[in-house]
Amino acid sequence: MKLNFFLRAAAVTAALFAGAIGARADALDDITKAGVINVGVFADFPPFSSVSSDMSLKGYDIDVAQIIADGLKVKLNLVSVTGQNRIPFLTEKRVDMLLSVGYSAEREKVVDYVSAYAPYYIAVIGPQALKVTGKEDLADKSIAVNRGTLEDTSLTAVVPSSADVRRFDNYNSVIQAFLSGQAQLMVVGNDVGSQVLAKRVDLKPEQKFQLLTSPDHIAINKGEPRLKQALNDAIAKMAADGSLNAISVKWLNKPLDPKDLKD
Repeated sequence: MKLNFFLRAAAVTAALFAGAIGARADALDDITKAGVINVGVFADFPPFSSVSSDMSLKGYDIDVAQIIADGLKVKLNLVSVTGQNRIPFLTEKRVDMLLSVGYSAEREKVVDYVSAYAPYYIAVIGPQALKVTGKEDLADKSIAVNRGTLEDTSLTAVVPSSADVRRFDNYNSVIQAFLSGQAQLMVVGNDVGSQVLAKRVDLKPEQKFQLLTSPDHIAINKGEPRLKQALNDAIAKMAADGSLNAISVKWLNKPLDPKDLKD
């Protein structure tokens, strides 16, 4: 009898302890208690996020993050990340969520995805004089790309072995490599590419072909259903009340087409 009593007591204690751990591990409760949400964003990814003249971050992602923070009634803390460190920042809980994350089955093994909130596609860009119409034409070409990003994995999946893929640690370096002639081509998103096309008319840069169409998602750690639901609700509300459309017009210069948010 005594043994059964102690076994039952131990089981109850273990259950209570597990419940306490589960409660402490809830990200939404942690965010609410702290009064702040830490959001990982690129610092050089215009028009989604970049440093403005007053040294603050501005862009599509920043506006979305602010609306989410306001909805949760917490302060927004922006954390600058890179293509190669942002997933570790999330899994190590240095940030609560990441913006501008394209979907991939491999990445989904590590993080959880919230609804898409912005259109995005990846393209190969080069000077008009360089003939490139498909992946076969990338052979023997030098190509700049941001290391560890969806652009990198998309290019790596199709690039011929003779291509010279030059990986850099941020988008500014990718753009500079292309503009300075260190690389004949660059692989970037439609957002980055559009700015280069507009700025360097002397090069006559143009989009050669698309590698991938993948809308931007918010990524969070796995096992956080309450936070995921809260973020999905926030995005749905922004879509319904016109906030997302207004942000798209402001930063992408075009209305938001719902079909662009489908993977």
